[in-house]
Amino acid sequence: MKKFFSEFKAFAARGNVIDLAVGVVIGGAFGAITSSLVNDLVMPLVGLFIGGVDLTSWVINIPNFIYGGDPIALNIGLFISAIVDFLIIAFVLFCVIKAINSSKKKKEEAPAAPPAPSAEEKLLTEIRDILKEKK
Repeated sequence: MKKFFSEFKAFAARGNVIDLAVGVVIGGAFGAITSSLVNDLVMPLVGLFIGGVDLTSWVINIPNFIYGGDPIALNIGLFISAIVDFLIIAFVLFCVIKAINSSKKKKEEAPAAPPAPSAEEKLLTEIRDILKEKK
């Protein structure tokens, strides 16, 4: 059991797991911001352009034939809002990943600095310079 906990500690202490946890927390906060953007700014503008309709109140009522009573409400507007929300998040993630890949590619393409001369090369250079001076 002690070995199990030591392995778990080693796993949790890895940088990738911590980075993943930070990403999940930031992603949750970003999701809340995106939802607010969609619900409070984008959807009212879309509704304005299609005739002043509040899209979040778009509902299709289906009669409840089986049990009777209240009709079943299909919230089409909320579904459209969720789709727009997803598309914005997917677009932002695409842009971030594209920027990261672009910066990695530039680092890979950058020419590496020439290696420092070895001790043998330095010695040979000194010998060459001495021989040139004697001529």
